[in-house]
Amino acid sequence: MAADVVGYSALMERDEEATYAEFERLKQELIGPSLSRHEGRLIKTTGDGALAEFASPLAAVRCAVEIQDRPASDRSRLKLRVGLNLGDVIVGQEGDLYGDGINIAVRLEGIADPGGILISEKVFSEVEGKLDVGFEDRGEQQLKNISKPVRAYAVRSGAHSTLAERLSEAPTLPDKPSIAVLPFENMSGDPEQEYFADGIVEDIITALSRVPSIFVIARNSSFSYKGMSPDIRQVGRELGVRYVLEGSVRKSGARVRITGQLVEAATGAHIWAEKIDGGVEDVFDLQDKVTASVVAAIEPRLLTREMERARQKPTGNLKAYDFFLRALANLHRATREPIEEALRLVERAIALDPDYAMAIALKARLVYRLKVIGVIAPSDPRLEEAAMFAWAAAEKRHDDPDVLWLAGFVIALAGGDFAGGTALIERSLALHPNSADALAAHGLIQAYLGKAESATASLDKAMRLNPVLSAAYLALVGYATLSFVQGDYETALAWVTKSLHENPRWRIALQLRAACLGLLGRIDEAREAMRNFLAANPNETLATMRAYLQTSFQDAASLDAYLEGLRRAGLPAA
Repeated sequence: MAADVVGYSALMERDEEATYAEFERLKQELIGPSLSRHEGRLIKTTGDGALAEFASPLAAVRCAVEIQDRPASDRSRLKLRVGLNLGDVIVGQEGDLYGDGINIAVRLEGIADPGGILISEKVFSEVEGKLDVGFEDRGEQQLKNISKPVRAYAVRSGAHSTLAERLSEAPTLPDKPSIAVLPFENMSGDPEQEYFADGIVEDIITALSRVPSIFVIARNSSFSYKGMSPDIRQVGRELGVRYVLEGSVRKSGARVRITGQLVEAATGAHIWAEKIDGGVEDVFDLQDKVTASVVAAIEPRLLTREMERARQKPTGNLKAYDFFLRALANLHRATREPIEEALRLVERAIALDPDYAMAIALKARLVYRLKVIGVIAPSDPRLEEAAMFAWAAAEKRHDDPDVLWLAGFVIALAGGDFAGGTALIERSLALHPNSADALAAHGLIQAYLGKAESATASLDKAMRLNPVLSAAYLALVGYATLSFVQGDYETALAWVTKSLHENPRWRIALQLRAACLGLLGRIDEAREAMRNFLAANPNETLATMRAYLQTSFQDAASLDAYLEGLRRAGLPAA
């Protein structure tokens, strides 16, 4: 397989540093992991491309499709061309490969469409009818320095690429004021204060999103731009919003300065800009001032009652709030140490304020997270305690939508009480219908219940509020789970493969992919997927997986099918 970046020289000429950094990111986050999943070997990289070999043409085409099927990266200026060939090679002294087999792949890549894949007739003859993609015969091609013409085929749409087209459609503007709040720059001169700046932005997003008459992009999608300096017009197009809020936070001793500017995305015009200063003890008031100023600028008719609801304070103890923000920063980490550190931090927050409902709900979620990443067993008594924490949090703040959805999620998936958990999440959505997290959680739970209509409605809305796929992998797995429960394993595989693009180490997605491949009879791929799963979860067996899954799947037929897929993929019985 040969791949290179379209127009790389011109891009380097315009912005050398950004282009180099973006290609490095693609190699590390996309090309490298895709090669690993399909047992490819990277032969070498060049300034603008890469060369790899595979054990089979099927693996090579699947890898190429996976690399090109990447809507989450569409905001990148970089488009790839890919060429594939099957042929003899010569192995050099240092492991490099040479010969016509390589040269033809490179020449095919050079004439492939931007974002496309071009394969030789030899590859086509090996994969025809074995993949869920189509092919367009491009006829015989006279390739540079190749003596005989080579018949070439362009890879065309199939189940996976149809899904890609659906996911990559540009979001349309809502029929009400819409805004994305980008991560604020930490101007404190101390990287350790990054969590503080992020926490302030999260609270502003939460406050704005509780206003029903404003459409607010979810935190995870907004934070996909963290560390970047994106063009505001581009952000508006990608997220489908009319306004963008950006700014900075400076924390110095006991003083805080928040600088914000509201920009109209289509024109780049500044609507509002202000510097707001105060003491650390006034941080919630400072956040309120930013929120109120933004609302006044884009929706001046807003009712006072709605603003009051948006200004709910999570705690009166600023030290507890600081511990909470530090814990929250570790929530989505995939290893034991940061999750356990987050638990220690959130317990310190609760010790300072025993009525801090959001901290109690976060503690419950962190314990459940230990199950998700395979640290604690499904029978661990801490999961029952997590459900108890969740109920306690919901009772303390029955009017806080974020507490309610988080508690409901844990009660359903850690405690197995789907009815109780669903009721809390639906109460949350009644108070806060624009919460992407609550919608994704509701969609996933409805998928486990096999309720297709309500699951799809919630997941579709969650994806619109959270349009950046790397931020929406819970919704992607929700779609995959729903397809699986409906017996559509091919579509489930497409969704779960997409989720692994965004979060390659997510246990739930790894095991679901192996099960789908097993049930589809793609045994070689299923066993490869199982090897990837067991590499991170070496002690899992069919018996432990039954215990792990039986609190999720609510019908025996789906659970039995899942376990059968895992058995075919090679998961040991005990």
